[in-house]
Amino acid sequence: MAGTLYGVGVGPGDPELLTLKSLRILTSVPVLAWPAPEEGPSLAREIVADHLPGTQREIAIRMPLLPARFPAEDVYDKAALEIGEALDAGDDVAVICEGDPFFYGSFMYLFGRLSGGHAIEVVPGVSSLTACAAALGSPLSAKNDVLSVIPGPLDADTMAQRLAEADAAAIIKVGQHLEKIRGVLAQIGLSDNARYIERATMAEQRIVPLADVDDGDAPYFSMILVHKRAEAWK
Repeated sequence: MAGTLYGVGVGPGDPELLTLKSLRILTSVPVLAWPAPEEGPSLAREIVADHLPGTQREIAIRMPLLPARFPAEDVYDKAALEIGEALDAGDDVAVICEGDPFFYGSFMYLFGRLSGGHAIEVVPGVSSLTACAAALGSPLSAKNDVLSVIPGPLDADTMAQRLAEADAAAIIKVGQHLEKIRGVLAQIGLSDNARYIERATMAEQRIVPLADVDDGDAPYFSMILVHKRAEAWK
């Protein structure tokens, strides 16, 4: 009998935000897989490291993080082949996914390759979106608000249009796009309504006024929340 593939969301960084279901699966399956940069540790694995029994087979999915190489199709092809062989041998496999597997998560690329011939269960996790809102004390939306999730790499004109259409927005993947994002927010008069946070729930979490973040100083794991009423409950 073939095994089941689990895409397990482990939350944004705080190990206490693991769900009971995620913990049960991660400590019971015979095979774990986790994404990582080409060199160095896996952030997703580090979140759950203290809970792992140390007896499981582990598959490292190492990939380049350069935007021009993402998604790295050859990496996912190779990982899907190795994971598929484990499933065909009867082993359950859990892929450790930071945040939620289906919220901009790389697990979707494995899902697309393996869902046609294998049993798959996706276990949701606390997403960066809700984690950032909680840490900032900033409700995302209310009433009939339209909430948009806007990737930082979008060009300035498209970003301005999306922000103009939404009542509230979460700008993700800020990183090297900070200067452009600040320019767009200033252009449409929303600078004072923006809240910045980086590495939410992690030990290095930082919340500062958007104007105080130096250009080039925003990490990939940063987010800007914007609401046109400034506060969702108003």
